[in-house]
This record gives sequence, structure tokens and C-alpha cells, in this order.
Amino acid sequence: MSDLPENLTDGQVVITGSLAFDNIMDFPGYFKDHILPEKVHVINISFLVDKMTRQRGGCAANIAYTVALLGGSPRIVATAGSDFDKYREWLVEQKIDVGGIRIFEDEITACCYITTDRADCQITGFFVGAMKRASELSIIAEAGDRAALCFVAPDDPDAMMRHCAEARQAGLPFMFDPSFQVTAMDGEALATASEGAWALVVNDYEFTVLREKTGKSTDQLRSEHDLIVVTYGEKGSEILERDGSTLKIPAAKASKVVDPTGAGDSFRGGLLAGLKRGFDLATAARMGSVAAVYCVEAYGPQSQRYTDEEFFARFRNSFGFSPID
Repeated sequence: MSDLPENLTDGQVVITGSLAFDNIMDFPGYFKDHILPEKVHVINISFLVDKMTRQRGGCAANIAYTVALLGGSPRIVATAGSDFDKYREWLVEQKIDVGGIRIFEDEITACCYITTDRADCQITGFFVGAMKRASELSIIAEAGDRAALCFVAPDDPDAMMRHCAEARQAGLPFMFDPSFQVTAMDGEALATASEGAWALVVNDYEFTVLREKTGKSTDQLRSEHDLIVVTYGEKGSEILERDGSTLKIPAAKASKVVDPTGAGDSFRGGLLAGLKRGFDLATAARMGSVAAVYCVEAYGPQSQRYTDEEFFARFRNSFGFSPID
């Protein structure tokens, strides 16, 4: 089993990444019924949605929210705009350290527009807003004096490159999660950013793209990182360790699916919270699975609520044991 970063249980998790407002819309049909493959070169289509809400979002805040729900007090390092005051106050109420968030008064906070159909397929538009200034932030300057692990979540690609480089420079263990930016970053950028990362976190599609772009095999990537965490949605996840071992983690049991937005971020938050508590990798990943199903059962990436008692009862119901028994 891979060793956890030193002082993680006593120190602080620092999370870099996007802060955004998510405008979530529900389309009551199926995208596939309205997109004509032979006309994709001249596509011009709109969808009449029957529900829309404006939610707090952004990868950094979504991940931090789950860590905080599970007893951590993570620090966010990110950028936001002049419209962020109430969101910031809410994060403080959740016991999230906002000392690393910089406000740019001449920008607005990033905005995401997500339309989800009945098959949980999604079409997303994203306006970067203040996120384009994220590369101006320094992890060395903003991580605080308790940093034990940095989680580099999707952000402006230049910012992700800088944060990974500075974590290496500072000797701060970091986890690299390129997520949707795996399509925006070329192979050289992905390879450079991930160099020296304690762990990579990707879904199965992103893992394929990362390998193709970097030209690295699974075995080569294993040799470069203590962990590679690969998520497969409702099929669970895998943890590939440097020594060649693989942990297969089943998904938790969901009672319903309301909205898939933010489920991957919730998984990452649950995983981080489990590692922060000193649990083994398999248990921490199972915490990620439970956190993810709580998310899909609520509308929006930060609407779910649960106590420790409720969370670990759900854990026990899904996996037949609880790490706090």
C-alpha cells in the first residue's frame, strides 16, 4: 500500500481550481433524438428546458464542500469576481478556509451553463470570467502554514501548470486532476504538470485521452505516481498503485438520480476526506463513492447534506462495514 503524505491527518488540504456559478437546466427529452449526425457540420439547435436553477459550483468549491461536510477544513486557492461576496460568506459558514481566494473587482465569477437530458447526458457551456486570472496566484504564497497536501483541480490551464510546478518546488505533495481540461492541454503540458504528482485522478475517458496525448502507457504512468485513481461512474473506481497492484472499488448504492452535476467532485472530496482521516486507500475511495451518490440524489453540486452518523450508516449499507465501527 502506498504511504500517505506526512502530516496529512494533522495538516490541511489545499484545493486549487475553478469557482463558478452553475446554471443547471433540465431537458425532458433526449439529445440523441434531436441531433442529426448528417447535419452536425451545420448544427443549429435549441432545447426547451423545463427547470433551471442557479447553484454555487466550481471544482475547487465542490470538492472542498464535501471535505468540509466530512469534518475537514480545507483551504481554497482560486479566483473569483465582484459578484462573489455571498458565495464567499456561505463558504465560511461551511468551515472552509477562504484565505486563498482572491477577488478581482473588474471581473465576474466564472459561469457554467449545463443542460442535462433524461439519459443524464450533458451539454455544457463555460464562461471563464475571473478564472482566467488564476495563473496570477502562487501556491507558495497562498497555501498557508498548515498545508500537507495540494489537490490541483481543473482551472485555467496555465494556472494548473503553475500550481503543480510550485508544489514540486515547495516539496508539497500534490494530486493532479486534469478533468475536462485534459482536452485543452496538449501532451507536453499534461506530462509536465503531472510530473512528480503523488497521485493522478481521472475518469476512464480522461485516462484514455491522457495516455494518448502523452504517449505513456498505463505501466509507465504507474511507475511515475504512487496512485492513479480512475473513476467509472456507476461502475465504481480503480486505484492503480506504483507496485503494480490494483484496488477495485464498487460504487455505493444510489436510491435515485436527480442530477449528476458535481458527482465526480464529490467523489474526490470524499476520497480526500478519507485520506485526511488516515483511512486506507480502499476505504477512502469508498467514502468517495458514498459522497458521489449523495450528490446525484440532490439538485446541484453543493445541495447535499449529511451528518457523520448518516454518512457512515450509508457506507455500511453499501459495503457491509464501516471504518468507524
